[in-house]
Amino acid sequence: MNLLHANDRAGQYPPSYYAATANPLAPCPQLKGAMRADVCVIGGGYTGLSAALHAAESGLSVILLEAQRLGFGASGRNGGQLGSGQRQDQMALEKMVGLDDARLYWRLGEDAKTFTKSLIEKHAIDADLKPGVAWTGVSKADVHHLHDYAAHLTARYDYPHMEAPDAARFASIIPSPAYAGGVIDRDAAHLHPLKYALGLARAAQGAGVQIFERSEVRAIEEGTPTTVQTGAGHVTADHVILACNGYLGGLQPKVAARVMPINNFIVATEPLGDDAVRVLGEDIAVADSKFVVNYYRLSADKRLLFGGGENYGYRFPRDIAAKVRKPMTEIYPHLADVRIDYAWGGTLAITMKRLPVFARLAPNILSASGYSGHGLGTASHAGYLMALAVQGQAAGFDAMSRLPSTRFPGGRALRSPLLVAAMSWFSLRDRLGV
Repeated sequence: MNLLHANDRAGQYPPSYYAATANPLAPCPQLKGAMRADVCVIGGGYTGLSAALHAAESGLSVILLEAQRLGFGASGRNGGQLGSGQRQDQMALEKMVGLDDARLYWRLGEDAKTFTKSLIEKHAIDADLKPGVAWTGVSKADVHHLHDYAAHLTARYDYPHMEAPDAARFASIIPSPAYAGGVIDRDAAHLHPLKYALGLARAAQGAGVQIFERSEVRAIEEGTPTTVQTGAGHVTADHVILACNGYLGGLQPKVAARVMPINNFIVATEPLGDDAVRVLGEDIAVADSKFVVNYYRLSADKRLLFGGGENYGYRFPRDIAAKVRKPMTEIYPHLADVRIDYAWGGTLAITMKRLPVFARLAPNILSASGYSGHGLGTASHAGYLMALAVQGQAAGFDAMSRLPSTRFPGGRALRSPLLVAAMSWFSLRDRLGV
């Protein structure tokens, strides 16, 4: 089964809070017949839209193919957190690649964050961008580690934006009995993810990108040029950019061996009004220290947008609201009876190392995916780096392609059962507080 069709109605956004509050674009046509372009981009999320926009701005002719609607996948469904650095923290990266390369990847991660903010400003995207993301600890040991990490970033990476409040101050900002404390990254941010994706799409259209929706790619015939086949037509292009992330399916086996789709779930409560301060004392986003991460923030109209729970098959659970309500009420018991107005799932992609996979699959075919929950900035920047690479400026792309990458054991057949076993173990550790 293809995840493009497993849980959603064809050509429609999921019934999410984001889809209900974004200003949609008029549907783009379906690709029919034969077309020619300098660059063919496959996928209409952050990666593909950024790649198409920046390739077009450089003067190249660009066709973008999206199987459903623009921003249909993780780009229009995620928690909206724009984090610092890479998905792995710098201490872990230093052990993986050494201090010099860890510093390089920190700079690239910071470039991605700054780049995303600059796109929002440059293109006047109304995405509800707000500063601040807190990392919470459920134990004193967690909090001690987070405070040490904040000091590490300040001392070794000259990063002055990490605040380490004492327990009382932290509890005034995040009044949950589940947390012992934490840190706040004041230069990280949060936003409305679908508004941001659609803003990129409008900018890409303005730059001359030809966009086709409901145009699922069935095959890629490598060559110079390369031919990209859909159900009703094909594109011949000098360069192809794969930007499919969790919805790649079997389109590119080399990538699929290293990038695995998983499903994650979010709810939006009824508006909390004055009671919103019992959830967050400041308008920041939150991610906790659990292996199966809970993440949340308030919407512009004071709803709690809470993400929690994962599964690893093709189908979403029948009752998403019930699945997410459980971790939500563990963190905020007073919300046990709050009404949930929206509940939706989405598919992202993870890797063994929790680091993205950038790959040159052929001299004229590039791919970036596997953002492992850190995709908002990284994906936007990845598209830009691939647009540069097709013009012969590949330093940034090549640096990211050197990140450690490991195949999932057993290939596509065994990766899901193995991940279920591993995540079940870590979930048990989270519950036991180990």
